[in-house]
Amino acid sequence: MSTALVTPSASVWLAGLLVLWAVLLFGGFVFGRVNAARTGRMPMWTRIASSAVLVLAAWSGYAVSRGTTTSLFALLIAVGMTFGLIGDLFMARLLPVSGYVLLGMGAFGLGHVAYIAGGILYGNHHGLAEAGTRYGLLAVWLVVGLIGWYLAVFRGQEKRSALHWVALPYALLLASTAGVATGLAIQEVALWPMAAGAALFLLSDLILAAHLFNGCFFPLIEDAIWLTYGPGQMLIVYSVGSALNAMGAR
Repeated sequence: MSTALVTPSASVWLAGLLVLWAVLLFGGFVFGRVNAARTGRMPMWTRIASSAVLVLAAWSGYAVSRGTTTSLFALLIAVGMTFGLIGDLFMARLLPVSGYVLLGMGAFGLGHVAYIAGGILYGNHHGLAEAGTRYGLLAVWLVVGLIGWYLAVFRGQEKRSALHWVALPYALLLASTAGVATGLAIQEVALWPMAAGAALFLLSDLILAAHLFNGCFFPLIEDAIWLTYGPGQMLIVYSVGSALNAMGAR
């Protein structure tokens, strides 16, 4: 989140959180041991801790942006990442509830509503709301989301539950985040981290959906999910710095 609008001490703090996040996520993969099911190497605690660090980074980004026109965008990114951590806790079954998949999807979905709102409001305020770009790219990504849902969730299912259908609007919501973010990035190249992060998030979720709904399996599949999901969330969180940079250049 390095930017000229951030004080040196804040830059060091945010850079330190980024390093800590990387150590937890990638260190867990490098130094962890393959579990009995061969689904991954990363210990659960390093995965959850990496998300918690991103929550701290997101709220730190909001604190840094206070008093600027990027403040609301940063706030919504922080809210979205907080819901992301809650979703992680549900999916890891660390909260004593049933229906963890549906609750996890709900938490992630609320997070993406915040991401989308932040992107739209930032674009409106900073003149990055050209209708053809915004809605054209949104349409493209919605098609990608629909195809991804069909391949990962719907195809090949003899019996389809309500959860299979709930996964469709969820996939379209995640695709909408990518669409809004890509629309911003096309108009302001400094905002590419949010677009790349949203695309990685969607990819990770499609891998997870294929695993949960279609029994897709390959060695270290859980690590593959986290090695796309984690960097995706990181890029979204640290896009606040890019947004501050873009604002400062205007």
